[in-house]
Amino acid sequence: MKNAQVLFPVNVPTAFDYRLPADMTVQRGDFVFAPIGKQMKLGVVWDIVDDDGQRTLKEIAGVKATQPLSAEMLKFISWTARYNCVSPGLVLRMVIRSYKALDPSPVVTHFSPSGILPAKMSPARAAILERGGPFPARASEIAERAGVSAGVVRSFEKAGGMRAQSLAVDGPFGAPDAAYGGMALTPAQRNASDDLIYQVAQKDFNVSLLDGVTGSGKTEVYFEAVAEALKDGGQALILVPEIALTQAGMSRFKTRFGAEPAPWHSQLPDAQRRRIWREAAQGRAQLVVGARSALYLPFPNLRLIVVDEEHDTSYKQEEGVIYNARDMAVVRAKIAKHSVVLASATPSLESLVNARSGRYAHVVLPERPGAVTLPEIKLVDLKDHPPEKGDYISAPLIDAARQVLARGEQAMLYLNRRGYAPLIICRNCGEKLKSPDTDSWLVEHRATGRVMCHKTGFSMRMPKACPDCKAEDTLVPVGPGVERVAEEAARHFPEAKIEIFSSDTSGSPADIAARMARMEQGEIDILVGTQMVVKGHNFPHLTFVGVVDGDLSLAGGDPRAGERTYQTLVQVAGRAGRADKPGHALIQTHQPEHEALAALAAGDRERFISAELALREALLLPPYGKLAAIIISGPDKVKAAAFAKKVVSLAPRTDGVEILGPSEPPIGRLRGMYRQRILIQSEDTVNLSKYMLTWRGRIKTPNKYKFHIDIDPQSFM
Repeated sequence: MKNAQVLFPVNVPTAFDYRLPADMTVQRGDFVFAPIGKQMKLGVVWDIVDDDGQRTLKEIAGVKATQPLSAEMLKFISWTARYNCVSPGLVLRMVIRSYKALDPSPVVTHFSPSGILPAKMSPARAAILERGGPFPARASEIAERAGVSAGVVRSFEKAGGMRAQSLAVDGPFGAPDAAYGGMALTPAQRNASDDLIYQVAQKDFNVSLLDGVTGSGKTEVYFEAVAEALKDGGQALILVPEIALTQAGMSRFKTRFGAEPAPWHSQLPDAQRRRIWREAAQGRAQLVVGARSALYLPFPNLRLIVVDEEHDTSYKQEEGVIYNARDMAVVRAKIAKHSVVLASATPSLESLVNARSGRYAHVVLPERPGAVTLPEIKLVDLKDHPPEKGDYISAPLIDAARQVLARGEQAMLYLNRRGYAPLIICRNCGEKLKSPDTDSWLVEHRATGRVMCHKTGFSMRMPKACPDCKAEDTLVPVGPGVERVAEEAARHFPEAKIEIFSSDTSGSPADIAARMARMEQGEIDILVGTQMVVKGHNFPHLTFVGVVDGDLSLAGGDPRAGERTYQTLVQVAGRAGRADKPGHALIQTHQPEHEALAALAAGDRERFISAELALREALLLPPYGKLAAIIISGPDKVKAAAFAKKVVSLAPRTDGVEILGPSEPPIGRLRGMYRQRILIQSEDTVNLSKYMLTWRGRIKTPNKYKFHIDIDPQSFM
């Protein structure tokens, strides 16, 4: 007799044992139905073991007729759970994104002309043939185009004039052609693509860091690696930081491979999610472009993962299962023995150290193709060039924008703050407007007349009176957001066409694509944007970038603040001068002496990298040490702090580990829950995940309180 260990997609620490009926054939990875209490649940067979005969077990109720999860996928789920200190059931829930995808595609009846005209041809039937196409189509679609009822279509079919056929609702994706539309590459690009093609052709685990300056053609280069992976039915996954920003980029895939990829992201309607999951699981969706969660699609023939903009913090999921998709992509490739390409103009220091030490292949594109040069970057010291009172744009930025507009070129003003003002204060009592259940300032959005909490999404109309002292007309905005910068730019350039591009104004993917098309075609003079403008856009007429606040990401206690500032500013400056006209960037700052900013101005990346790595090594920070965090939250501030102290007292004692805290983070209350953070720092040789799991095993979390572990934290709020 055999037992099956079944893992359910719920927050449980382990799989449950069930007896296998004698007449049932089950293998690891099968989707099965099994009873839990009075309910019947769908789970996955995690393992099959011998029955010890010592227990009375419930039986598996049935096996679902669908593709099982592969052994590699089961191992990846287990590894993700163990490394990130979460239950494997929660990781399995990320994998099973659509239960309907486990069933065959639903079918519907489609109609098309039979070529036979019945004896009785009414005007309505004639209209179907004249205006009802394209065929085949549903009766309702044909009827709407022809201006008749669906019943007329069906009666026409019964009379012999139409032919009915059952077709799957979820049609297949177009098959990409590896040989279609190959692009002419420069010698440097060809050398880089040859290196990547060689790695993919090995059909074994390897990681390549594609390290190319902005505008050097990294996408065109890794397309050749994708083409190699697609041969003989292979699959390729391209991870991108924000799928909404890649809509315009989809056309680049179609130009190269003759078919658009399957897009995967959190905003997909259920029907599309079902279709993509099923097609990927069956190996028929060969090319998928997606946000971080696409990494957990059950590809059976995956040969390559590309992590585009690998340095981007969007790859870190901060809620639910907390994981870094870039790091997990490397793990998945190692388990399944295939290639990974990490692409960036500003690689993370962790990836750069791995490349320089030989753990990763280092493929470098040091210049833009042809005569196109990198933009010149200069700093504007705000101590020497303060803006006019009440303004935020200095004279050097205004003069530079005026010059490029006079030449018929485009300018961009960058500030990574949404809305009109990040803070609203009462000048009568000094009260700052906060979210009612979160220690986060409310941001004024003047375009909509509302104030919003960007941490929780809370929103209300802008109050006329101070909620604290009740004085009217005393609430004033403090500091700039992109709306305020755009307002100021309109005063300086009244004739210019100015648009804002941020997550508040982006709209649907179609709206984003339309705005980007207007920018590419030169219909926008000044684009004012947040970090959404940084990622992957190519504006041929843009020759000047002005950064309103170059110091913004240097504030706070983030140990990666300098690195992130350098990366962001290189990326935003790199939007300028990507065609035949040279570009330049000006960065406003109060700290021109900061290592990241000074290196930018000097055009000396190595200077910054060397200084930052020396600091990291001295402080035992990644990549020379490891970090983890514990986040505790609960409804009572005093009890949450007391529980955090108790957690620290139960920490395992071992060499090479230092515990900092507990302390209240900058956002001390979030969604009504009071928060405490504990930071754990260890030497590189310590198995920090195992240490954290041991620690968690000693903790009994009180009711209504939460205990989360974050391996390699990226946020310290």
